[in-house]
Amino acid sequence: MAGRTFAIGDIHGCDYALDTLLKLIQPTRLDTVVVLGDVVDRGPGTRQVIDQLLALRATCEVVLILGNHDQMMLEAAENPAIGLRSWLQHGGNATLFSYGGPLEAIPPRHLEFLRSGIDLFPTASEVFVHANLAPGVPLYEQPPTLLRWTALDETLTPWDDGRRVICGHTSQRSHVPRVEAGWVCIDTACCRGGWLTALDVEADLVYQANDQRRTRQFSLRDAAAYATVETRAEQPLPQVPPTDAEGANADTTATDSPDAEPPAESAPPA
Repeated sequence: MAGRTFAIGDIHGCDYALDTLLKLIQPTRLDTVVVLGDVVDRGPGTRQVIDQLLALRATCEVVLILGNHDQMMLEAAENPAIGLRSWLQHGGNATLFSYGGPLEAIPPRHLEFLRSGIDLFPTASEVFVHANLAPGVPLYEQPPTLLRWTALDETLTPWDDGRRVICGHTSQRSHVPRVEAGWVCIDTACCRGGWLTALDVEADLVYQANDQRRTRQFSLRDAAAYATVETRAEQPLPQVPPTDAEGANADTTATDSPDAEPPAESAPPA
């Protein structure tokens, strides 16, 4: 019997949400979990998140796609003189706090886990990527900057061969997945008062959890009914990775504020 394939959006150090989400979807040894990147920074529990993902490897296949924040953390660890300042200005301070110390406090196995991240993960029916794809460019010739840093445009073009693109990175103010022809974006702003999303890609079922350990689930086609705030044009991220030489651009992701809770939500577990 074939297993399920789940995609999980940007976790950003939200360890309570990830723990609750994994208990909700209950992966088995037949399943594949594709983590779409940005597992680190901003939220309080990067260390705990990576420990959870390492432990998950004993339960099912885990595919890690490298996000821009993961890349910045690796660059800071490997060359602090060049990468540390920019990373700290983009959420790295919260990550170091979770480790209780400086860069040297990060366990080598955590850095190795991030180094295992790949650019993209194609299957017969989907292409999983952190941020974006350029139409007309072969998959394995896509620019790494675009794969990890470029926010989605307001209008999206279906991928060349008809496969659906599943991505994160562009934070959704609605706190539900953005669904376009040939695209689904599941960065639903967990670290900004939203939800962490897992998408069962074969069944098109959405599972969500937040850091208050609340959960909800619904069909992808019904996502608009669960939106919690007015959907507006997203604030684009920097189109190139920040560098100290450029003055370490401030993070330009849109900020979200908590809104009234939507319907069909379960109470936190005891």
